[in-house]
Amino acid sequence: MTESTDWQPDTELPLYSQRVFELGADPDGESPIAATLIRAPKRPRSAKGAVLYIHGFTDYFFHEPLAEFFVAQGYHFYALDLRKCGRSRRAGQTAHYVTDLSLYDVELSLAVDVIAEEAGIGPGPDDPKIIVGAHSTGGLIAPLWVDRLRRLDSTRHGLIGGLILNSPWLDLQGRAAMRSPAVTALIRGVGITRGLTVLPQELSPAYGDSIHESRHGQWKYNVDFKPLGGFPVMFGWVRAIRNGHALLQAGLDVAVPSLVLRSDKSYFAKQYSSRTDRADAVLDVSHMARWAGCLGGRLTSVPVPDARHDVFLSVAPAREQAYAEVEAWLATGLRPPVAKAAAKKAAATTPPTKTIAPV
Repeated sequence: MTESTDWQPDTELPLYSQRVFELGADPDGESPIAATLIRAPKRPRSAKGAVLYIHGFTDYFFHEPLAEFFVAQGYHFYALDLRKCGRSRRAGQTAHYVTDLSLYDVELSLAVDVIAEEAGIGPGPDDPKIIVGAHSTGGLIAPLWVDRLRRLDSTRHGLIGGLILNSPWLDLQGRAAMRSPAVTALIRGVGITRGLTVLPQELSPAYGDSIHESRHGQWKYNVDFKPLGGFPVMFGWVRAIRNGHALLQAGLDVAVPSLVLRSDKSYFAKQYSSRTDRADAVLDVSHMARWAGCLGGRLTSVPVPDARHDVFLSVAPAREQAYAEVEAWLATGLRPPVAKAAAKKAAATTPPTKTIAPV
């Protein structure tokens, strides 16, 4: 059973609104659960469609300049704090914990329904569409969901116009042994039997230190929702992630155009340094380059020099390029270009026009 509240003032961002989806019982035993849809206060004068943005792990929506960018491009902007994340997490719940990424389909579909009604989104080929943006873990959740919509819910899939993936998590970072069948089997075994067991490896605070205004960065956000050193990682959650990786790497068909943005390099360290500011300090960008082609549909993949893990929180030159890439893709990447070969073939098969001399 799912219910939603009316729009209320957002608890984190002044002038923004939020709408809570009450999702009821939690399949993972931490009931009751909810998800929160956030709406930007500014509305485009002439809307081209809407954007639904999905955060990553140890994350929630706080990035107002991102919303303002999409509104300036002519899109209504919405973001979703998933169950047990950010605004949606309730007392006693394990942050971000799910044992199957498909569980998120409930709140994602609810969000699509609300956005479609408010923003005039339709299934027709010329109707405005929803562009799904997603970061990191959200960049794994989103294409898996859109692929399921294509197979199981064609009506909602017809409302989706494209994907923008910001440093998507498409494989497990670290040494090759971490991706071996033996380690994967261990993760799955412990994940099934003792899902809430914490992985012994702690996350580095280097990335958080590079972006938060209290340390070396310029961005202000709620560290209760997004701790600098990250939330503990549970075996049951990593099992869900590895299952998602396996599905994606076997090949999806999202059947919409995709834009993948990432840094041109990764740099992993236990502590912050200036190198952290100009690289992905969380994930391995070579995995993004390798597996992006498994999304299906038309793909544009762009390495952004010196970008951080969240390309839209990068140092200014990289951030500006990331926005420019999105702007160009929105203008030209959502509809297939006219194939030159097809045009030449059509011209070659068209009978020549006969000129009749006057008599």
